[in-house]
This record gives sequence, structure tokens and C-alpha cells, in this order.
Amino acid sequence: MVKTIDWVDGKVMMLDQSKLPIDVTYIECTDYLRVAEGIRKLWIRGAPAIGIAASMGIALAAQQIRAEGIEDFTKKLEPVYKTLLETRPTAVNIQWAVNRFRTFVESNRDAGIQHLRELLIGEAKKVLEEDIALNRAIGLWGAQFIKDGDTILTHCNAGSLATGGYGTATAPMRVAKEQGKKFSVIADETRPVLQGARLTAWELMEDGIPVTLITDNTAGALMQKGEIDLAIVGTDRTVRNGDVANKIGTYTVAVLCKEHGIPFYVAAPLSSIDFSIPTGDLIPIEERDASEVTHIFGTCRIAPEGVRVRNLAFDVTPARYVTAIITEKGAFRPEDLKELAEADKDISGLRIGAAQ
Repeated sequence: MVKTIDWVDGKVMMLDQSKLPIDVTYIECTDYLRVAEGIRKLWIRGAPAIGIAASMGIALAAQQIRAEGIEDFTKKLEPVYKTLLETRPTAVNIQWAVNRFRTFVESNRDAGIQHLRELLIGEAKKVLEEDIALNRAIGLWGAQFIKDGDTILTHCNAGSLATGGYGTATAPMRVAKEQGKKFSVIADETRPVLQGARLTAWELMEDGIPVTLITDNTAGALMQKGEIDLAIVGTDRTVRNGDVANKIGTYTVAVLCKEHGIPFYVAAPLSSIDFSIPTGDLIPIEERDASEVTHIFGTCRIAPEGVRVRNLAFDVTPARYVTAIITEKGAFRPEDLKELAEADKDISGLRIGAAQ
């Protein structure tokens, strides 16, 4: 699996996903502003991956802050948090990372600034390691839904490129492959930035998983022909009632699945679940630059000059269209998701099936 992001010799090394699959290039980030630029410009994308990037951006900033004491140090971290939070408003993982690091700094305020800097690097690396482990756990819980001979539809990219290394929506596929199951994947191209065509198809081919690329408007026709058995997608923010925000077009896929009686699964690490928001209509939806729609890769114009454009980056799928939400703690019905908010609660009776 390709390495999406890493901490190397005091720098953040970030795979430039905007150039894939034509060019595999790593960008060296020496300050948090460069990390923020990478998140904003989609050099790195996917909710878990940008949570990791934000964590490393905070750790990087901490190395460069000059402060006279812990109060000054924490005060100078606030603009760092603000800059990172403003990069991508829909994905909750940046907020999760900021909250985690605020708490971590407060818990270690007596360590001394130099030692705290070192601790923050260790915490950022820990976020990366934890992400890989929990994605593997998602795979173990999700593989039970994949049978020999299945064809799986996925939308956008929720693979290793969107995480620390193992993927969320692709994790059940990877585990199923390790278990010897024979299946294939259909990847939506995912307009307008083509994450499915450029990223998902590429990484599944790299992993030896059979994949077929389709245009976004082909999925319904294939369902009608009985050529899709289940859908697995990722999420940028899932809320308390089980509503799911994911890449634009996910809602369409979910409605089509419901119409054709096809299970629709969402792979959602707990870090991407926002228990503070009751319903999906309160999720902020990012709108991106019109040029992503009017041009291919910002260079080749495909629409009339001056045409009005709406470029919503995400949509919200209501919980009623979701068969199950697969987390690192198990697979759950959307209506049971709220029970996971209580860390010490016994949730074993709410799980669907068992880890494979």
C-alpha cells in the first residue's frame, strides 16, 4: 500500500494526490502553513488522512513557536488551530485533531516547552499508527458482508490514500482478499475531481483487486441489470442519528441501492463521527471553486465562459438509506450509532455479526 503521509526528519512528507495516477510525487512540508495548503488544495484528502495531516501540522508548528512560557506557547498555537480548521469545513477529523491536541497540550503543560514539543511529535505519529490499526479493525468487521462472487460498488476514494495506510471503505475488501474470497469492485469516476478514476482504480489495481471504472451516471443501469451486490463507501462526517456526509453523489448511490434492494454500507472510523450534531441537515457543506467543474485539472475548459456553477463537494445521505455503519468497534445499524458516544457502555448486543 502506498504511503500517504509521514513524519520524516522533522518534516511532513505528503503524497501529492492531485497528480495521481500520472505522477507519484511527495511534497515536503516544513511549516504548518504548507500542511494547510496541502489540505486545501487536495494534495491530501479523505477525512482520516486530513486528520493526520492536521495533527502533524500542529506538531510542526510547535517546533517553530518561540514562547516565554506555557501560556504564551498555548496562545500562539491558537492561530495554528484556526488556520487548519478553515481548510475543509465538512470533514470532522480536523476538529477532532484540534480537540485532541488542545487536550494533550493542557495535560502536559508542566512538561516544559522543549519536552512538550517532542511529546507533540510523538502524539502526531501515534495518530498515524492508530489510524492504520483502526482501519484494519474496520476491515475485520466489514469483511463479513462480502461473499465469494460479489461485485462491490464504491464511490470516491476511501482507500489507503484517504487514510494513514489501510483505507476505510477498502478495508473490508483488503481483509476479504486476505481471507481468499473472490470478488470484484466497480468504482464510480466521482466527478468533478475524479477521485474514483484517478485514485481508487489506481490503488485497487496496485493491490491486485479486480476493479472496473464507470461514469457516475452508470451505477443505476448496472443495478437494474443485477450486476451490483453491495455498496461500501466512506464518510467525511457522520452524525448522531446516522446521517452520513460523504463525497457528492453518495446520496444518489444510496437512493439507487434502496430502490434495487442492495445493501449500502458506510465505513466510519469513530474519529469521523460527530456525536455533537443530531442530524445531517446541520452538517456544513463545503462548496469549492467553479473551475473544478468548468475545467479538467484547471487547464482544459469544458463549459461555456461565464456559466453559473454549483460545486458542492459533499452531500448528506439520510440514515434510512444506510444498511449498516462499520466502525472499528463493530458494525451497527444507524439508529444504534448514538450508543457509541458513551465510551464505557456495553455495545456488544448492538453489533451486527462478528469480526471475520
